Amino acid sequence: MIAFSFNIDIAKQSEPWPDCETLIKRAIGAAISVLEEPRFGEVSIALSDDENVQTLNRNYRNKDKPTNVLSFPIAAPAPLLGDIVLAYETVKREAKDRDIPFNNHLTHLLVHGFLHLQGYDHQTDEDAKTMEALEIRALAGLNIDNPYFN
Repeated sequence: MIAFSFNIDIAKQSEPWPDCETLIKRAIGAAISVLEEPRFGEVSIALSDDENVQTLNRNYRNKDKPTNVLSFPIAAPAPLLGDIVLAYETVKREAKDRDIPFNNHLTHLLVHGFLHLQGYDHQTDEDAKTMEALEIRALAGLNIDNPYFN
């Protein structure tokens, strides 16, 4: 794992979240390790709940439902990269439905969200393939199976 020079600010906004500071740092480090030219800076991680994420999803994406992860990149140069917000109930439910460990699913979503902060997206098939390939490589570095085969 490479060393990285940026701050991760973790805000636990919902009580059910376990202590996952180490997992968050490992996930972000794994994402950075697969990037040719990562942008460094501060990342804010909000460990939230379905209610809050649904409000954000409605206000910023016009989708009135909770989702597992939202990313809010900041286009300005460092020190701020942006925010990643996760919904505990949705992450937990999806992990159970897919029969995968909660921590593996959370790691995948953190990698996914961080790649958005790095400018990656999945609006087109080509962009989705690029982003998924990076996610798969980052997760493989942590001995986590390809999430797109589950």
